[in-house]
Amino acid sequence: MRAVISVIGKDMVGILAAVSAECAASKMNITDVTQSILQDMFVMIMMVEFTQDSIPFAEFSARLTQLGAEKGLDIHVMHEDIFNSMHRI
Repeated sequence: MRAVISVIGKDMVGILAAVSAECAASKMNITDVTQSILQDMFVMIMMVEFTQDSIPFAEFSARLTQLGAEKGLDIHVMHEDIFNSMHRI
């Protein structure tokens, strides 16, 4: 199973490191990442894979939501199937 993580917020040192650390702690494999700085805004999309050892999806999503609240970022985690369904024409 895969998920899409989006991160948006004011640019600061350590955003990628913090999100990546949470992925590693949750036993998620990061398969793709793209990031950009738009003026002073940080924007990142990550694709992660769940493994048999990964924590449950809902718990992972809650952890990243909490991380976003602590860092002043908007972090969303969406299951790949939902993401694909939302973006089909």
